[in-house]
Amino acid sequence: MTTESPVKIRAAVYGAPDHDLVETPAASVQLSPLVPGSTAIETIADGTLDALTLLAPPGSLERRYDLAQALRALKTGGELTALALKDKGGSRLRGELEAFGCAVIETAKRHHRICQMLRPAAPRGLDEAIAAGAPRLVESLGLWSQPGVFSWDRVDLGSALLAQTLPKLGGDGADLGCGIGWLALAVLANPKVTSLALLDIDRRAIDAARRNIDDPRAQITWADARGDHGLTGLDFVVMNPPFHDNGIEDRGLGFGFIAAARRALRKGGVLWMVANRHLPYEARLGELFREITPRADKSGFKVIEAKA
Repeated sequence: MTTESPVKIRAAVYGAPDHDLVETPAASVQLSPLVPGSTAIETIADGTLDALTLLAPPGSLERRYDLAQALRALKTGGELTALALKDKGGSRLRGELEAFGCAVIETAKRHHRICQMLRPAAPRGLDEAIAAGAPRLVESLGLWSQPGVFSWDRVDLGSALLAQTLPKLGGDGADLGCGIGWLALAVLANPKVTSLALLDIDRRAIDAARRNIDDPRAQITWADARGDHGLTGLDFVVMNPPFHDNGIEDRGLGFGFIAAARRALRKGGVLWMVANRHLPYEARLGELFREITPRADKSGFKVIEAKA
């Protein structure tokens, strides 16, 4: 989905590896799709990178895709350092790189596996790994998506429950953490919705949403929904906030989404959110909203309406 012209840079970093674990190359360009404004790894010209440090993601299709893209972008003899938590793909990292034809030096530190290598002259299987992790039309959804995006090949049960529970919304609204746009399409089905801002921190999800939604009422932006997105005076917000960061539970993500939703809403505006049943969001909602009402509870998920 990325259409930019090939980019030539010398060194890059993918993700945010801990500096206590590895050193990143000097003057590195950030390539992670989870860092708004970063360069897409897909746009790096073949064989142009001298060095790349890559914090590998936990999903196998996504991880092999990223490793293959890294090897494609590196010049022969270029330095690749790839690392991951042992139980989040790290235990498989060396084998996956050796399958590409790399001679790997592996070390371990603080529950991470760290693999260092020089890019071989003719890596094996790059095209296959890239094709397996590339954007595609998911027939069961009828929507574009990509491995690595949240719930990339199925409708998330929480989002489905939220869509089933929503009333007929109207006016100006937002979908915070919109993903590939499945929930937004359900909201936009109501002609009384006059505008809908879609925000997501994942560039791949945003690229897919732009392909999936052809509606002039939708404004789709690659941004962290918790940040200063400039949305104010909205009539409604819908959201299914994340609660994992690199596979590790982080309830602060949901708290950040709740605060962002309140900033975006006008007085009297309404937030509709879904969350896993065990997440303790009600107290934070009660601090920021004047009326909190549970609206659904099913299959481990809860839907909450909160009025500003």
